[in-house]
Amino acid sequence: MHTTLPLPDAWPHPTTGVLTDIDDTLTRDGHIEPEALAALHRLRAAGVPVVAITGRPVGWSEPFAQAWPVDAIVAENGSVRIQRMNSSLQKSYILDDASRAEQHADLRRVLHLIEHNVPGARRATDSDGRETDIAIDHSEFTFLPDDRIEQVVALMRAEGLTATVSSIHINGWLGDHNKWTGAQWAVKALFGRDLTAEADQWVYVGDSTNDQVMFQHLPVTVGVANIRRFELQLVHRPRYITQSERGQGFAEVAHAVLRSRQASATRSASTTPAKGAEGAAGSVDTA
Repeated sequence: MHTTLPLPDAWPHPTTGVLTDIDDTLTRDGHIEPEALAALHRLRAAGVPVVAITGRPVGWSEPFAQAWPVDAIVAENGSVRIQRMNSSLQKSYILDDASRAEQHADLRRVLHLIEHNVPGARRATDSDGRETDIAIDHSEFTFLPDDRIEQVVALMRAEGLTATVSSIHINGWLGDHNKWTGAQWAVKALFGRDLTAEADQWVYVGDSTNDQVMFQHLPVTVGVANIRRFELQLVHRPRYITQSERGQGFAEVAHAVLRSRQASATRSASTTPAKGAEGAAGSVDTA
């Protein structure tokens, strides 16, 4: 486990694209912060791809995939990809319709089991929009203490689910997909690029324990400052941490990435001969 460093003034990493969590990384209290939205627009204008990867459901993610300047949103921890196609949205799934229907019934059974057996456990308010997972609220609208969170996670895993804890929810699903596999899937499908081979060219920004799989697999990762809430629970930590929390922290990352790209472009321009200069030097006057 490495030591997390402050976000450097001079960003040392060539960056192809940005991958980011949503809740409490771009947002505060469920709404995108103005600084984060402005940063997304600056990245889009500079031609930097951005893919948001979240545990939030498809139904919750769709309006943001339509409205925000992102290339796609990978929802429900890697199982669904949503992207804007002209004026409409296109959804892609890792499972076929029949498999999703079968899993959905089993997941609802586990959801009822949790609510019946764990005192205070309540399904997330966005549950109606979920297609491939379940979520228990622990900090968004309902407070669930740490021991009850652990009880929910243990019950999910006992029922064969993969379980993770975000800044607001406990998510459970069937299958071995996660944010990392979802990121690989999206980058390949959208850009034809191999995220594993280009891992050092993509930066990931997150804020909680369910971002650890990204911190584990990518060498260039950033935690916004509010990740310190989960610091003692992190086995895999981000490489850097911002000064500011949430969307303002994301804006710091975008600024660093764009400043580095601008500096690289300036250096490249300064080492490229001016148009016509090489021809002038090597020309022969035949007059």
